Amino acid sequence: MSKKLNKTREKRGKQLVLSIVFLVLGFMLAFSYRTIGSKEKVLDPEQSDLFQQEEQYRAELIDQQERNKELTNELLEKQKDVRSFEQVFSDKEKNHAILVEKARDLRLLLGDIPSKGAGVKVTLEDAEYDPSVQNPNDYIVHESHVLRVINELKIAGAQGMTINGQRINSNSYIKCTGPVIMVDGRTFPAPFIIEAVGDPKVLSPALHLKGSVIDGLLRDNIVVTLEEMKEVQLPAIRDEV
Repeated sequence: MSKKLNKTREKRGKQLVLSIVFLVLGFMLAFSYRTIGSKEKVLDPEQSDLFQQEEQYRAELIDQQERNKELTNELLEKQKDVRSFEQVFSDKEKNHAILVEKARDLRLLLGDIPSKGAGVKVTLEDAEYDPSVQNPNDYIVHESHVLRVINELKIAGAQGMTINGQRINSNSYIKCTGPVIMVDGRTFPAPFIIEAVGDPKVLSPALHLKGSVIDGLLRDNIVVTLEEMKEVQLPAIRDEV
């Protein structure tokens, strides 16, 4: 009885061992199949080409991004150069405009071109006197009186002036001859009318300063009339010639 029982146990033990062996073999076969299948899948030619193409596109994209960065930096440098050029050009334009304006002002002072604009008119007249009592020279306008007015107007910024319609410039000469004055060779009797183009709000106060030109003329018995003009027209010297 015991021998029969032992044989039964040995048989069951062998079956159990075989079952475990087959189970392990099955697991190993399944794992091997999956591994081989995955390798075959990775090594699939179509998928391999797609992978290589993707890597190529990625590399090209990186190169393009680097190139775009270089072009952006280059564009910024060009824009900086353009701004510098524009600034230089603007400065040259401003300097040119300033030079043109200075040249125009110089031509106005020289009397080379006509001048028209607001300004002032100063009239100098001889005062009344009694020849039997007073010295007549103390009551007439001399070139010194005219020059005071002209110099003060120049300092105040007058762009151009005339004396009795005769345009004057920096080379003009004024000489007194008795009751008349000579301006650049032309003789004019009193009253002497000095017209100047410039800002009346500047020229007029300059002549009216306390102790300035008009006060001095009045002390010399000169009759002075000052008018602010909306428009004064001065001819060019060549026009007179």
